[in-house]
Amino acid sequence: MTEPASVKAKTAPQDGSPAGGTLDIKGIMTAIPHRYPFLLIDRVVDMVLGESATGIKNVSVNEPFFAGHFPNHPVMPGVMIIESMAQTSAVLVVTTLGPEAAGKIVYFMSIDGAKFRRPVMPGDQLRVAVTRKQRRGPVWKFQGVAKVDDVVVAEAVYSAMIMDRAPSL
Repeated sequence: MTEPASVKAKTAPQDGSPAGGTLDIKGIMTAIPHRYPFLLIDRVVDMVLGESATGIKNVSVNEPFFAGHFPNHPVMPGVMIIESMAQTSAVLVVTTLGPEAAGKIVYFMSIDGAKFRRPVMPGDQLRVAVTRKQRRGPVWKFQGVAKVDDVVVAEAVYSAMIMDRAPSL
């Protein structure tokens, strides 16, 4: 399989997967349809096709959800942290599948065992490590762990399915 031009590998292992692969914001926006204000990762690093990746989210006080969550005490909503896990996984799936993913989108199917350990606030850098646990056809299952300064802030097991995009409205 040929990797997209926007994936840059630091070193190429013998199996051809891009260990150390990175994807910048342009590559992310090519892989998944999310856009501001719902694009919740800024970069993907340490990508190993079909296996794992780390999404980076630089949390800014200008995020639209901070206006109401919570006034005078901004905290990133837990569901947004889980969504950043899902977006990182979707980028991994689409990049892994390459041309096979054309015209398809990755949809959430389930979220299990989500745990939130500490608040994420403006100025934090969220590092979301996702690891494929299982794949059966179009269904992928992942373990996600989000950290700030090497401290776990959230974790979950979730599954997603890649399928044809619904027709545009």
